[in-house]
Amino acid sequence: MKTLLLLLFLPLASFAQTMETTPQEDVAIMQAVDDLFEGMKKADSSAVKAAFASGATLQTVTNTAGFVSVRTESISDFASQVGKAKPGDLNEIIQPYQIQIDGDLATAFIPYSFNYKGKTVHCGANAFTLVRFNGVWKIQAIIDTRRKCL
Repeated sequence: MKTLLLLLFLPLASFAQTMETTPQEDVAIMQAVDDLFEGMKKADSSAVKAAFASGATLQTVTNTAGFVSVRTESISDFASQVGKAKPGDLNEIIQPYQIQIDGDLATAFIPYSFNYKGKTVHCGANAFTLVRFNGVWKIQAIIDTRRKCL
């Protein structure tokens, strides 16, 4: 019986080990996220596009009068909107966040507040999915929430 229990839990133990992160991996993932936010601050559409992997998705969870839906925006449209701003107009202020990694896949859950021209417009959370391509972390997907801040 003990052997059977050990065999059942052994895969869980090895999975848990792959979910641990190293400081170097965390820094590389945070850099990919920071590159996006720096591109936004600089109103640099090229930098914003470069933060994303090919085929990446950008979505927002909306709740209108109790009806929840998900709105999808193309990365190209998002980068274009960022490029129309003036440097310094867009500032996403992030809170401490959690990173989980399994091989070449990572997630980062990031609470934020979004400022436009120095005024808080909304806040919420970003859920990033990142993939490591040829040693470089790229954003594969972001889904976020948006609400009025207190």
